Amino acid sequence: MFSNIAKRWLFYVVGLVILALGISMTIKGRLLGLGSWDVLHYGLWQTFGLTIGSWAIIAGASIVLFTAIVTRRLPKIGVYINMVAVGLFIDVFNWLIPEFEGWTQHIIIFAIGLIVMAFGVAFYITPNLGAGPRDTLMLLLVEKFGLKLSMARNIMELGAAVAGFLLGGPVFIGTLIIILSLGKLIEVWLPFTRRLLVSFLGGEDKEIIKII
Repeated sequence: MFSNIAKRWLFYVVGLVILALGISMTIKGRLLGLGSWDVLHYGLWQTFGLTIGSWAIIAGASIVLFTAIVTRRLPKIGVYINMVAVGLFIDVFNWLIPEFEGWTQHIIIFAIGLIVMAFGVAFYITPNLGAGPRDTLMLLLVEKFGLKLSMARNIMELGAAVAGFLLGGPVFIGTLIIILSLGKLIEVWLPFTRRLLVSFLGGEDKEIIKII
């Protein structure tokens, strides 16, 4: 029988898989554009080869290295799991999900992907086992430069989108939709994922409710 911590890790990893599925679905609906970081990963793939998931891992590893050097401390293990798992499963789902044609199909798969992506984020952050590399960098910007959280996030999103666009990544109305709506959708899903985790742990758990 799994201990509570093992169940929390399982919950965390499942959330990362769901997140990767949502990202891959938006990639299949890329006529509408992609989220800022996925624009960058897509542009790097278009320019230098490898795979989109590989570039997600490489970009994440670069961020982890940078933040570790600046803060002089290593991130929690959840950051590494996040970085590798999401990149690997993006490639798996990109291979499994077929290509779509025309605006109607792209709009549908993109919209579903956005909802799934938000659900995945809510799912993986609920056990409170570590943020992703990009979230870690965002918190670093807040700490070092005294920026507001929203400002730090906007700077990162804009920088990634511009760099990705210059490399040939798809930027369109969907990019703006993801930037403006993803956080709100995550908030919508969080109460549900909290209830799921409490149920998965075998009943009401005051510690989990407190930390999330």
